[in-house]
Amino acid sequence: MKIGWFHLMPYRWLPDDFQEKYHGVWVDLPNALYDPERGHHLYNEYLDMLEYADQMGFDSVGVNEHHQNGYGMMPSPNLMAAALARRTSKAMILVLGNSIALYNPPTRVAEEFAMLDVISGGRLIAGFPVGTPMDVNYCYGQNPVTLRDKYHEAHDLIIRAWREREPFAFNGKYTKLRYVNIWPQPIQKPHPPIWIPGLSSVETWDFCAEHEYNYSYLSFTGYKRAKKMIDGYWERRAHHGLDQNPYSVAFFQQVCISDTDAECEREWWPHVDYFFNRCLHLYPGMTAPPGYLTEKSIRAAVVAQAGNCWFAVDSATATRRTRRVSALRASAGSRSDRIFAAGADKSLDLFISD
Repeated sequence: MKIGWFHLMPYRWLPDDFQEKYHGVWVDLPNALYDPERGHHLYNEYLDMLEYADQMGFDSVGVNEHHQNGYGMMPSPNLMAAALARRTSKAMILVLGNSIALYNPPTRVAEEFAMLDVISGGRLIAGFPVGTPMDVNYCYGQNPVTLRDKYHEAHDLIIRAWREREPFAFNGKYTKLRYVNIWPQPIQKPHPPIWIPGLSSVETWDFCAEHEYNYSYLSFTGYKRAKKMIDGYWERRAHHGLDQNPYSVAFFQQVCISDTDAECEREWWPHVDYFFNRCLHLYPGMTAPPGYLTEKSIRAAVVAQAGNCWFAVDSATATRRTRRVSALRASAGSRSDRIFAAGADKSLDLFISD
């Protein structure tokens, strides 16, 4: 097992009435709430923490990419990784990662990641997240229906740019380049290790298995739910004829440490409460745009819901409803439930039929 220190770099001064006054922490949260002077101190404090983790022997120090939010203040994780590459000497630099479908052209990711690998002496871990709906669809305006297709093309271009030793032309659906000829090239061959973060999408499981990439599950709800998710990943690896290689999975979990349980609760609870009730205060209407999830992933999500319940979300009114599907499953017998995702105007509804 290897242990890393991963940092979201959240903003720490969202107001006490945040949940009552603002519908979410992402996309349209007024930037009037942000104080650049405080932000200056936060960035440097957070970098100090990650540098300290390197000194203490952590195997990796991690950063990631998010946009227009108070949850994680790193629209460019590569800037943070560049600072860490110069101020650390042992830990891998985990950039988890660049949302590669957002880059035009994606060779920008290949170039910057190669720079980081060279500066750090071959210590880069390259993360290729699909990206949250808030970031990729609402902040950057990507079409959710074509997002994953665009992601796959960007991935293929980046990998080829790292492998090829002669200039080549790339004639993709979304990117067309007469000359692809990446300078510099990464130290690690054929390319830096690739990690794919996710929250249980079946397509991401299959993508990681097909390419032998690390699947990184970011858990906010504890190890029990994480085990259920990772068990699903092991099933997909078995489907592809692969074993349960422990280095093919990363599990991210918040850990609070004190001398006693009472001290831990007293010292850490205010911070945990702030994170879950402000930094994770999400607007349901921006978490699942039509087309972002495929039918396969929706099926898996419904099956995984404890108590056989599922959510129907109307994003126009931001209401959340739960419905039981046990009776449907009982009546369906051996037949598989059919699951549909339909979008009309500004609303999204998920519904099940037998």
